Amino acid sequence: MDKNATPRRQRKPAARIRGHDDEVERVPSMSSDQLPALGHDFRQPELLRQALTHRSFGADHNERLEFIGDSVLNCAIALTLYRRFPQIPEGDLSRVRANLVSKETLHRLALALELGRSVRLGEGELKSGGAGRPSILADTLEALFGAILLDGGFDAAQEAILRVYEQELDRLDPGELSKDPKTRLQELLQESASPVPEYAIVNVSGEAHLQTLRSRMPHPGPRYRGDRRRRQPSLRRASRRRRRL
Repeated sequence: MDKNATPRRQRKPAARIRGHDDEVERVPSMSSDQLPALGHDFRQPELLRQALTHRSFGADHNERLEFIGDSVLNCAIALTLYRRFPQIPEGDLSRVRANLVSKETLHRLALALELGRSVRLGEGELKSGGAGRPSILADTLEALFGAILLDGGFDAAQEAILRVYEQELDRLDPGELSKDPKTRLQELLQESASPVPEYAIVNVSGEAHLQTLRSRMPHPGPRYRGDRRRRQPSLRRASRRRRRL
């Protein structure tokens, strides 16, 4: 053995998360106890590991769980809105649900759970900032909902979803549910004696059957933009961004 050779550093064992009967290798920042918002103790810890695994990390990734999670999320939110707001018509409920399950909302909730510290990414994704990428965080949260559905059934998944969405749901105002962001923005501007905004479609891209419209709403200060496949959703998105000023 070469006495001048640099000694190899001992590799520390990976942190683990314990389930009922087994444990799975994972990053140190996440465990069932550290996620009280989910309130779920995994009986099949391998589902948790898969839910936290991006496709760049390996073949056993979370995309199929995301597919299930998207469906159970929509169902759980739809049931909650139906029961909580019995007088609100279907069209308005559908719009509110779409906003609650959007990638923007999922990303915001995933940030609150600090999922970026726990998602398993390949080296390339790590170096490119994948742990903070909105799409990756939103998809990971959906995959977690899917994993809980498979591990504990619909009731467990619904309970976890309602825990995560508690503040979002509590903020809903029944009097405002029938108004889309464009209408609410116009009312706010009128109350402050501000001019009603003018909207403009500034770009249309994509194939004729699958076009994306970009709308813009100028106002004093930054410009707000909305990208959607149809005109009215694009205008509403621009309005929603302006209202958050």
